[in-house]
Amino acid sequence: MIQNQKCKLATIRRHSKAGFSLIELLVVVAVILIIAAIAIPNYIQAKMRGNEASAAQSLRTISTAELVYSTTYGMNFSSTLLQLSGSGVNPTPNNAGLIDQVLASSIKQGYIFTYTPLTTDSQGNTATFSINADPLTSGTTGQRHFYTDQTNVIRSNIAAPAGPSDLPL
Repeated sequence: MIQNQKCKLATIRRHSKAGFSLIELLVVVAVILIIAAIAIPNYIQAKMRGNEASAAQSLRTISTAELVYSTTYGMNFSSTLLQLSGSGVNPTPNNAGLIDQVLASSIKQGYIFTYTPLTTDSQGNTATFSINADPLTSGTTGQRHFYTDQTNVIRSNIAAPAGPSDLPL
């Protein structure tokens, strides 16, 4: 009888040490949730800053492509972003191959790019233009709005779409 009780007691001890208790699991889950609550907002902020940097660089790329387009084809500027893109194998004024297809589609890394020809010369070629880069979802994909034109000065505004009177970067 005593030996039988010892066997039962040993069995109970083995089973109680075989896994984690519910309290231990809840503590681990709580620690993981606290770490996630700290890390996720920092990740979102870092992603927004990365998207903003990409948008500013994309505006530089478009501005440089416009200067190359103007120099190469002897006309002012392109009338659309699609004219600046293309394969680049046999460049033409309508298929210049100066920017990639993603940027020419007007949406890149959480920003939408709006290219607007402003004035034309006597031959109908674009003489001045503006480009706006605005976050797709303000506060999520980016906070700042960007603007540039044929002067190649990139300007930003945090509250509204940027324009020629905003402060340069």
